[in-house]
Amino acid sequence: MPTDIEIADAAKMKPIQQIAAKLGLGEGEIEQYGRYKAKITLPVAETPAKKHKLVLVTAMNPTPAGEGKSTVMIGLGDAMNQLGHQTTIAMREPSMGPVFGIKGGAAGGGYSQVVPMEDINLHFTGDLHALTSANNTLAALIDNYVMRDNELQLDPERIIWRRVEDVNDRVLRDVVTGLGGRSQGITRQTGFDITAASELMAILCLAADFADLKRRIGRIVVGYSYDRQPITVDQLGFTDAIAILLKDAIKPNLVQTLDHTPTIIHGGPFANIAHGCNSVLATKTALQLSDYTVTEAGFGADLGAEKFLDIKRRVLGQAPDAVVLVATIRSLKYNGGVQRDNLTEENVAALERGLANLKRHIKNIQGFGLPLVVAINHFVSDTDAEIKTVEGTCHQLGVNVALTDAWAKGGQGAQELARQVVELADQPHAFQPLYDYDQTIEEKITAIATKYYGAKRVVFAKKAQRQMKRYEQLGWGKLPICVAKTQYSFSDDQSALGAPTDFDFHIRGLVPKMGAGFIVALSGNMMTMPGLAKHPAAVDMTISDDGKKITGLF
Repeated sequence: MPTDIEIADAAKMKPIQQIAAKLGLGEGEIEQYGRYKAKITLPVAETPAKKHKLVLVTAMNPTPAGEGKSTVMIGLGDAMNQLGHQTTIAMREPSMGPVFGIKGGAAGGGYSQVVPMEDINLHFTGDLHALTSANNTLAALIDNYVMRDNELQLDPERIIWRRVEDVNDRVLRDVVTGLGGRSQGITRQTGFDITAASELMAILCLAADFADLKRRIGRIVVGYSYDRQPITVDQLGFTDAIAILLKDAIKPNLVQTLDHTPTIIHGGPFANIAHGCNSVLATKTALQLSDYTVTEAGFGADLGAEKFLDIKRRVLGQAPDAVVLVATIRSLKYNGGVQRDNLTEENVAALERGLANLKRHIKNIQGFGLPLVVAINHFVSDTDAEIKTVEGTCHQLGVNVALTDAWAKGGQGAQELARQVVELADQPHAFQPLYDYDQTIEEKITAIATKYYGAKRVVFAKKAQRQMKRYEQLGWGKLPICVAKTQYSFSDDQSALGAPTDFDFHIRGLVPKMGAGFIVALSGNMMTMPGLAKHPAAVDMTISDDGKKITGLF
């Protein structure tokens, strides 16, 4: 079996104009970035007589290696098109942090890939660089404002806007700037986040159009005055300058799968420290032009899917018509207590223990009132006994299940899943949100932790308690909640695998994201700037002397 990179290198891509034509887009409606990439000119006109169905792909809690959710999503999109159901894929674009860190490339795998793979993983059309530049330009303007006249009396010690980089760089988590005397600026403690966790990334992904992007940028709270009043970008007069830097980044990117399924890639917020969904504009564009749109939400359903349904859906204006919950035998055994090095060995007992994790995710999705199918992402180490155990559990719960082999067979390996998805998506459903937006911040966080994670109670640090009280006073209490927590557990303890219950869920602090339109609740020891592993993926990457052949990226 060839490797992912060998399969990608052998791909026979079609010119991007031909892919655009499948969506009814002419050459005047796209802006080409070379032969195989383009940005879509907004707005697009809705294609009449389309079904406009939305399919959300999510997953159970993963192992550190990931479970191939993107691979299943891409294979599903290909399979639906192969079966005659006009489908577009809408997904996130990779951050170079995980690409060069623990994960490697993020464009699917095997015969279910999005191409050109190397371009997508390396710079792509420059969206993340534009976000990084815009974010840091705002930071520079804020520091300059404080150093100069500072008419609004912005307190340097209460500036909450941080700089960002699209790398995993733990040494930048906490820094001191302005050393070297008054002419170098005001000395203060600050830090860096990763670009994918930035508020500008969230704003790009939740903006309805460019005018909305500007409004959201203007609402950003950058800090507080000496008398503790919030100060926004609009008040500082920097809104248009920052929007200028994002005028091209707001346009969704069009590429293709190996099977030439149109794929719109745009935005890349992480699901563990941000809201984990691709842009509203990308999803809405796909919906306008397609019968079926297949999209994703990052990490497990406790993170990405919950945030899709409680944050993104509110802006998108449409709930999914069907949900695909990706599970793997190895992730089930991992959640059943098997060490990572032993996951390829048959262990039905551990698998049965780990099924508690899958069962809770099934219950949670059903709690939203959405049709659901479990996709078993097949690995060569899976045994018949293990597969039958998972299938049997799903049947006992009355849940659809499909064995999927998209990595090895592409769309051909996901056709049974596709048939079930189409059947489910065409059924009526009644969506129910997890919480009421009119509830207090504390009530919403408690609802997520107790109803969805299985916690007994939420323990708020004194800082978080003070912040909740203040945010309610400022009128921010009706915003949705974006919980930052580990992706490996329902709890805030990554070692608590399976389906822990009756635990305390800890919130150490809150961060207002007024431009994005949500409140971030920081749990446990989650960091908004990841670090590199002892052996980062970058170590295994090579490039030929002529700059044409890369290995180890994927």
